[in-house]
Amino acid sequence: MTAGRRERVRTVVYSLVLLVIFLGAWQALAGAGGKGGKGSGIPGPVAVAQTSWDMLADPFYDRGPNDKGFGLQLGYSLGRLIVGYLAASVVAIMLGVALGSSPALFKAANPFIQILKPVSPLAWMPLFLYTIKNAGQAAVLVIFMSSLWPTMANTAFGVASIRKDYLNVSRLLQLSWPRRFFQVILPAAAPAILAGLRISIGSAWVAIVAAEMLIGGTGVGYFVWNEWNNLALNSVIFAILAIGVVGVLLDFGLGRVAKLVAYTD
Repeated sequence: MTAGRRERVRTVVYSLVLLVIFLGAWQALAGAGGKGGKGSGIPGPVAVAQTSWDMLADPFYDRGPNDKGFGLQLGYSLGRLIVGYLAASVVAIMLGVALGSSPALFKAANPFIQILKPVSPLAWMPLFLYTIKNAGQAAVLVIFMSSLWPTMANTAFGVASIRKDYLNVSRLLQLSWPRRFFQVILPAAAPAILAGLRISIGSAWVAIVAAEMLIGGTGVGYFVWNEWNNLALNSVIFAILAIGVVGVLLDFGLGRVAKLVAYTD
């Protein structure tokens, strides 16, 4: 067995051991609850697994406003995520290219960026609800705000770090601005842009769950809040685990794309 294969086997064994310890501690905490302990009311992994199986068996049912399958709720959240994230990515890349191409413009805009960047995306929610008077669109705008800053900052950094030789050659060849943008700037700054997009998708996924708890109606955030109101903790824990899995898959997908555009000079 090669050293790399032994390392992979060791990693899998460690992961399984950690999983067994986690499930054992969880079951012990749930069992203590049955005797009036601190874990009172927390369902164990077996009960959550049974609930998960039932929910995954029929994920797209629709029995009214407050009773929709988890797959349907997840679809609403992913739809909002895609719209807000894509719109923010386009705007952030364009702004990032402009800021990275002009040091003077970057210095002028930086004070405003530093003030707006730390503001929680959810803090914008009341303003969005007041102005557009649509909860679903307000949630999309929260996604937009949460996705904007990481991508813009990374894009500006990536464009500012492009080797001057590339830009000088493009000027010598008298490339038009669109050709310079698509054939020189974007490819050269692609690793930094993808790093920003990867950070943004994580921020957006965290924000959409919180936003949907506030707006209600549909989405995994609303699902969690609704199940809590029904004291269906099995469903709440299942939703938490599902949200984590979806977040990992989104990050994994962008990580694979980032590897495709990675390069070394």
